[in-house]
Amino acid sequence: MQKVNQMEGYCVKCKAKREMKDEKQVTMKNGRPATQGICSVCNTKMFKIGGSKK
Repeated sequence: MQKVNQMEGYCVKCKAKREMKDEKQVTMKNGRPATQGICSVCNTKMFKIGGSKK
């Protein structure tokens, strides 16, 4: 099994950059793209402003 290039974000609970799991592309109220996911270590919700780089 190959590891898919996952998005990285800052987890405020771990206080470190972590990979997100279950990522979803969302659009904020002001129209900007963002990514929402879950921390792979502590299962806290994570949020990263900006589109994904594919």
